[in-house]
Amino acid sequence: MHIVFLGTSGSWPTPKRNVSAIAVKRGPEVLLFDCGEGTQRQFMLSNLSFMQITRVFLTHFHGDHFLGLPGLIQSMSMNGRERELLVYGPRGTEDLVETLANIGHFKSGFPVVARALKGGEEVDCGEYLVRAIETSHTVPAAGYVLEEGIRPGRFSLDKAKALGIPEGPLFSRLQEGQAVTVGGRSIGPEMVLGPPRRGRKIVYTGDTLPSNRILEAARDADVLIHDATADTALEEKANRYGHSTGRQAAEIARDANVHALILTHVSPRYEDTRSILEEAKTVFPNTYMAEDFFEYETPYPD
Repeated sequence: MHIVFLGTSGSWPTPKRNVSAIAVKRGPEVLLFDCGEGTQRQFMLSNLSFMQITRVFLTHFHGDHFLGLPGLIQSMSMNGRERELLVYGPRGTEDLVETLANIGHFKSGFPVVARALKGGEEVDCGEYLVRAIETSHTVPAAGYVLEEGIRPGRFSLDKAKALGIPEGPLFSRLQEGQAVTVGGRSIGPEMVLGPPRRGRKIVYTGDTLPSNRILEAARDADVLIHDATADTALEEKANRYGHSTGRQAAEIARDANVHALILTHVSPRYEDTRSILEEAKTVFPNTYMAEDFFEYETPYPD
């Protein structure tokens, strides 16, 4: 899974940062988390195509997180999109998306299907799921957990050879969990595979105060993408408006035992974000500050 940050500013764009949008490329599809204004142009400046987006997950309805959706839909439509686009978000998503998809004299040329998610609800996407987390902001808001399914254990070539299994298609069938027959004997996948392995897990908070709900949702995540609007000097103000500091995000990452923390949604007041990043790294060293077009490849845990 390849994460591309298309917008990393909070509240409004700056000359160096657009507002919130994060793309996750997984195989042939792109998942989009938040869609601030100008997101379709950010796609054009990246190595991704907005035509590959299959699902959009909105965290809440402050403009810097959703106002790019009408332009994105219109751009998709004018480029000939026909397959449906699925949009998820907190309560009110269905009505909002219906308005945005057909705003002004425009009508989408493809289906745009919206669904509101409550905290804990899941979207089954086949090889992975996306689960909504109730977050702590000034309006109804959700974060998201993207989690892949369990993978088969590692294939042991030595065990396969010892059992007399010839190289070729039988290896693939065993790796896919199917039993095979060799010399009249049935050989099950458990005879050549190690223990099952978990898939990858990414957590995106959107705008939020630090909370136990996020802490529990982020347990052992490969990547935690957390609101880091301000540094500690402005912690009281950030918290009053439903945001976190870099240090608070790092405390969640540390306590949740995540592998990597990526900070985003920086207040436009910060041209230099070193104070936010350095405070976070004192608590959780494996921390990154997202800039627009920052990319992070999420490796398998083993």
